[in-house]
Amino acid sequence: MTLILRMSGNRLVVLRNHKKKVERWRAALTKASYLFGWDHRNTFDGWDDAKLISMITSEVTMKLNNTYLDVAPYQVGIDSRMLDISEYLDVRDSNDVRVIGISGMGGIGKTTIAKAVYNKFYDKFEHKSFLEKVREKEVEKLQTQLLLDILQTTKTKVSSVAAGTALVGERFRRLKVLVIFDDVEDVKQLRELAANRQSFGPGSIIIITTRNKHMLQEFAVDKIYPAKGMEREEALELLSWYAFGSKCCPSDYLELAREVVDYCGGLPLALQVLGSTLFKRSIGEWKSTLDKLEKIPAGKIHEQLKISYDGLNDDYEREIFCDISCFFIGMDKNDVMQILDGCGFSAMAGIEVLHGRCLVTVNRKNKLMMHDLLRDMGREIVRAENPKYPEKRSRLWRPEDVKALLIDNSGTEEIEGLSLNLPSHDEETSFSTEAFTNMKRLRLLQLKYIQLTGEYHCLSKKLKWLCWRGFPLKFIPKDLCQPNIVAIDIRYSSLRQVLCEESGVSTK
Repeated sequence: MTLILRMSGNRLVVLRNHKKKVERWRAALTKASYLFGWDHRNTFDGWDDAKLISMITSEVTMKLNNTYLDVAPYQVGIDSRMLDISEYLDVRDSNDVRVIGISGMGGIGKTTIAKAVYNKFYDKFEHKSFLEKVREKEVEKLQTQLLLDILQTTKTKVSSVAAGTALVGERFRRLKVLVIFDDVEDVKQLRELAANRQSFGPGSIIIITTRNKHMLQEFAVDKIYPAKGMEREEALELLSWYAFGSKCCPSDYLELAREVVDYCGGLPLALQVLGSTLFKRSIGEWKSTLDKLEKIPAGKIHEQLKISYDGLNDDYEREIFCDISCFFIGMDKNDVMQILDGCGFSAMAGIEVLHGRCLVTVNRKNKLMMHDLLRDMGREIVRAENPKYPEKRSRLWRPEDVKALLIDNSGTEEIEGLSLNLPSHDEETSFSTEAFTNMKRLRLLQLKYIQLTGEYHCLSKKLKWLCWRGFPLKFIPKDLCQPNIVAIDIRYSSLRQVLCEESGVSTK
């Protein structure tokens, strides 16, 4: 080793053509020359070989905590999605503790992005930990795993959640760490794992993935990165990998594959699930699967998305979500809040919660929007209330279900919302008002170019919203007056004069 350190003169002549390699060798060997191990005689005197080997194996295993995380079988579009985060984090010699949040709906790829970022930066940190699926695990077990990963010892024990939180702050505050908290549900859980940024040493990086954007704001993260869905061509490539085992889709499947991509709406989880389901399937099976998806969402996708719905605070928030998914997508947010407030919901607070949990969005025109798969998930929740008998559900929106109910006069008290938008060429557009007699709890009614014959007093007096595009009458009859209605939309109608003034109706 000494000869290598002092290497000079003629010994270097033969290596001049490999100067860069030699410099790397020199640096590595110089560093190695200063390493020293354990003195077996002084440190482990009296130990038997089995005990010594066991101890050495344990220590080496701990030190080799440098394995890349398995990101995804097919890493399509990942680099572009982690670019902004990587640029922010790649600050050399920074002493700041940087706390980053990645938010988005279930299945959008938050964990995948976090794993890719971890793999990019992990070799810059001696101390690192990736805690996966935090929402599903007990805090004490997570604290134990975090201490094990960072301190690389099994000797640290957690006696309680409070003790674990204190221990993290005490032992980590001088360490430069890389920690990923994946799939965190609420801020209390996060604070029990990492009380605040002062719990970590200078230069540390903390990344949190969650479906709950409000939680990130409450924890005061430095930046929030919304996870974005895949572009159409990226989605087609990912689907092709799972469905065909290649980058490109066979030409005879291309149109069907594009239909699947449109259904998935850029959601990687949906592309993976459906691609795997359709692997080596015939064209007929692809068509059959697409037909089924129009009625019932794929089970695995539904289960993942429903986690956000189940995590809502109360039934009011769940009711608001179901109302939006069935009736209000694309409507002005202020109009929807007026209607929902009239139904007895705290609409502003509820919609803010849904927005924070990535269940709804509001576009630049103030319209409430929702991912198609979230819409389908909400509607499936309603359908599951009574899969066999639509009239026993709280909300109806499928034309075939509503038409059958109106023709058979089979309305029930369970129905709270009903929408019927028929195509212009549909021959059956006239129905009797008697079909509404038993819908005593109906509060939302949406019709489009529909005629109702009979007495309008059959309509529920609990009606809060009447949207009747193409209202066929020239006057509003007195028996249609609704004392509790808060909003009425009768655009594109034949109406000439309003005769009923009993309610403070907001009209359009």
